[in-house]
Amino acid sequence: MLTSKDLIDQTGISRATLNNYIAQGLLPKPDVRPTISGGRATRIGFFPASVLKTIEEINTLKREGLTMSEITDKLSFAATTAQTVNAAPTRTTHAHAAETEDKYADPTLPGGVTSIQMGGDGMRLTLDQIEHPAYLVNPMFELEWHNDAARDLVLGHEANLSSDIQERNLFGLLMDGDAAIQGAAGMDDVLGFHLSVAKNRVSRRQLLSLDADLDDEQLDTLVTMYDDAQPQSPGRVVHAQVNLGQAGVSDKWFNVYVSFFREGIFFAYSPMESHEDELMALLARRDIVIKDLLKKRRPYLTPLAVLVADLQGSVKICAELPPEEYFELINDIWGAMEPKLRKYYATHGKHVGDGMVYYFFPQPDCNYVLNAVRCAQEMKDVMKEISRTWKKRKNWLNDLQLNIGLVEGQEWFGTYQTPTHIEFTVLGDTINQAGRLSDFAQGGSVWVTKAMLSQVPAKDRGAISYGIRRKDEHGAEMLIPETFSRIANLVDLDNAKYEKFRDIAVLPVTEVLDVENPKS
Repeated sequence: MLTSKDLIDQTGISRATLNNYIAQGLLPKPDVRPTISGGRATRIGFFPASVLKTIEEINTLKREGLTMSEITDKLSFAATTAQTVNAAPTRTTHAHAAETEDKYADPTLPGGVTSIQMGGDGMRLTLDQIEHPAYLVNPMFELEWHNDAARDLVLGHEANLSSDIQERNLFGLLMDGDAAIQGAAGMDDVLGFHLSVAKNRVSRRQLLSLDADLDDEQLDTLVTMYDDAQPQSPGRVVHAQVNLGQAGVSDKWFNVYVSFFREGIFFAYSPMESHEDELMALLARRDIVIKDLLKKRRPYLTPLAVLVADLQGSVKICAELPPEEYFELINDIWGAMEPKLRKYYATHGKHVGDGMVYYFFPQPDCNYVLNAVRCAQEMKDVMKEISRTWKKRKNWLNDLQLNIGLVEGQEWFGTYQTPTHIEFTVLGDTINQAGRLSDFAQGGSVWVTKAMLSQVPAKDRGAISYGIRRKDEHGAEMLIPETFSRIANLVDLDNAKYEKFRDIAVLPVTEVLDVENPKS
């Protein structure tokens, strides 16, 4: 058994890195035991010796260029070779939602403790080869992808769904009179199961505000079933048994399996009488499954907030540092920002040199606009610590600062793909304006549009300190709080230095000065 100090000494990682590996599930939590040290009783955490090999594997994958997210998926999948699944769930006479046995546990989520190994032909099933209903929903339970079988047996809609993601709420689609599930013996069971999966993610209020063409009776039915549903834990693969056959005509019993990803929730159906080894093996390959799903997801129109951050004076800093140190600096910055971006559900966009682009989408349990504002403020605070570290290291006077622009809008979201790479991107004026606003920001400031700040609920807006700096009659700078200004009133657009801001000249903006921490 090894203490944390032993691990740090033998591997060279920092304590922060060790804690990060534990938080991501790459390393087990220490076994805390009482001990006597210097005549005093203390408690020390111990790790099994096997974690040394795990850390070595992580370091190897890092050197190969994998991101921490990719490393987590890869090592989690490697862990799924622990045992073989030989049995299938037993049919019941009534559909019910239940956590699967340990053999179906999700190895990467809290509560998942064992895994799946399938050999031979079972490992060859791909997403394209799933013959039965399968679909992906986002955290708001909006449909992002489905196969033909899902359309024929469950949805009943044309394959070309609305381009507006807000019109693709799964519950609205299932309750639609044209849905294939209408008239099925297990209609209520299908709805109830989906509501049980959604209950820890979508509030009752959000369900009532569905952007779906439901009459009062349908909405009442949906809400009543929501109240009765037992929430499902995201820590395991869960399943239900449902009858998709037409009531009074024939039975078509299926197992419905649900796998949880950061990017969404995947539903896959399998006939009760079939062998499910191939499907279980596919679900175990989490990294492959989610990459395939994201590649198949069609572009869609969605509300979002865009954050563009740029390192001020990057040309000068790059000229002053050896190339390897400049890359180290940029990696330090983006690495330090990653936990903040995960905390606020950011999706990375295209990185251009030392700049960064992130997208914030609607979430079921928090406001995506407020997420972006809070994230920007915390990134600003993190940057101060990085600046202090590099000042001490290089004995220089450079202040390392991120200039951040925030804009909210409704735009097309999709992916650029190659056989080996997938990149998320947004097309439209929103990202262009955010880039310009980042250019406008100076001194590590955060600027946001009036339209975006107005999207923050009034009860939360009081936590945001913002305003415009003006010159008084003596030329001294003064802050006018809780005000906005057009770009054209802040800089002289006739000056060649500011000509690039002409396309956002009439955009009302303000500087975010501080954001209070949410009350616990």
